[in-house]
Amino acid sequence: MSLGVDGPDRQPGADDTPDPKARLRALAHPLRMRILSLLTATAMTAAEIARELDLTHANASYHLRHLLAAGLIDVAGEERIRGGVAKRYRHDPTREAGSRPPAAEGTGPTPEHRLLYAALAAELRRRSAELRPGPGNFLTDAEFWVDPEMWAEIRGAVAEASARLHQAARPPRTPGTQRVSVTVALFQMED
Repeated sequence: MSLGVDGPDRQPGADDTPDPKARLRALAHPLRMRILSLLTATAMTAAEIARELDLTHANASYHLRHLLAAGLIDVAGEERIRGGVAKRYRHDPTREAGSRPPAAEGTGPTPEHRLLYAALAAELRRRSAELRPGPGNFLTDAEFWVDPEMWAEIRGAVAEASARLHQAARPPRTPGTQRVSVTVALFQMED
């Protein structure tokens, strides 16, 4: 009995680069985004993910297969549980930094990019239902015209803050931690 995702383990290599469209399609599902968030903080099995997200084991395994095939997660180890083997999966956000392919210059967003942003919007709606009012919340939303140097500086600062948050992530329900939500989308717009 396998408690992890069925199929071959992903082995890094030159011939292993997933199709950019497959990566975007894998990301364009709100549940997979939640799984990636969990796997940023700690390596988990399909059963642990299923318990944390209130899913069936089969559903968690299905989504893990898509994330693994898209190269978004890695097998971080295996362990024997009740006579079976459970694979532990991990997401390394540093490997992904800046690797989500942009729309080709002058072509506008692809259908896959639109799916990704729709999934982000759905995830933000889900999370906002659990918003705890208080002074620690921050929201900004705007369309600005800024010079290219300032745009590059701000993108860098936001990327650094995002990296720090990913590094600070801990396993779900770790004592002394609080559950937070972060959604950031910075992009240039058509003139």
